[in-house]
Amino acid sequence: MKKLLSLALAAAMCLSLAACGNGGATPPASQSSQSSQFNPSNSSDIGVIGGGDTSTEIVTTDSDLAYVQNKGTLIVGMTDFAPMDYKADGSDEWIGFDADMARAFAESLGVQVEFLELADWDAKSMELDTKAIDVVWNGMTLTDDVKTLMSTSEPYCLNGQVVVVNQDVADQFQTVESLSALNFAVENGSAGAKQLDALNISYTAMQNQAAALMEVASGASDAAVIDRLMAGAMIGEGTSYPNLTYTVQLNDEEYGVGFRKGSDLTEAFNSWWKEAYDAGTVMEVAKTYGVQESVIEK
Repeated sequence: MKKLLSLALAAAMCLSLAACGNGGATPPASQSSQSSQFNPSNSSDIGVIGGGDTSTEIVTTDSDLAYVQNKGTLIVGMTDFAPMDYKADGSDEWIGFDADMARAFAESLGVQVEFLELADWDAKSMELDTKAIDVVWNGMTLTDDVKTLMSTSEPYCLNGQVVVVNQDVADQFQTVESLSALNFAVENGSAGAKQLDALNISYTAMQNQAAALMEVASGASDAAVIDRLMAGAMIGEGTSYPNLTYTVQLNDEEYGVGFRKGSDLTEAFNSWWKEAYDAGTVMEVAKTYGVQESVIEK
């Protein structure tokens, strides 16, 4: 009897050991779950690394250039502003001197370009900081405020703010002193708005310069202040606004491109622009849109 009991106990122990051995066995290396490895030389590894139950590792970079190339797009913040950024009648494609050059710059970076029309031009620096856009490229005047809030390129075009009125009253408004009698429409946050602020002249804030021109053309406002480059392309004989003209030029200014503070895209742009100018590309595109006289020689 004792012999039978001993045999039964031994058999039970063997079964127990066999079960424990199968449940705790380590699979061969070829069957183990492998976590992703970060390669610092590969920009596609920037971001969240790891998988399964491994710890999550976040790799960041201070390079704006690497950020844009990694996501594959350069997002350009702009407004409807001929001849720099606009759409031809019946087309959804943005064209213009700035738009065409932005495409070429994006191509040089190996990425696609996307255009984002800004609802509030005054919020452009915030759009940059939140990475809703990567660059402000829209005939932007290099004011002290802009230079404080952004990293800006070297200037590439000359410009000035001009007063636009109906041709039949133009002779009455040829001096700065005569402007106080006018009811103005001006793009919110624009260089033109700042000129009127400095003169203590009130105005109706508009979404963009095109809207300001429409206000004058419709008679809702007496005058607008817009960029001279835009005036040359948009008003007068042979344009959409043949009855409008400009009189007083309020200042002289320069255009530049804006990037995030400390962005290495700024230097990349400056180097690329010089190469594009030397190659004749800049002037070729400028002549397409009639702005060649305003381009700054490099």
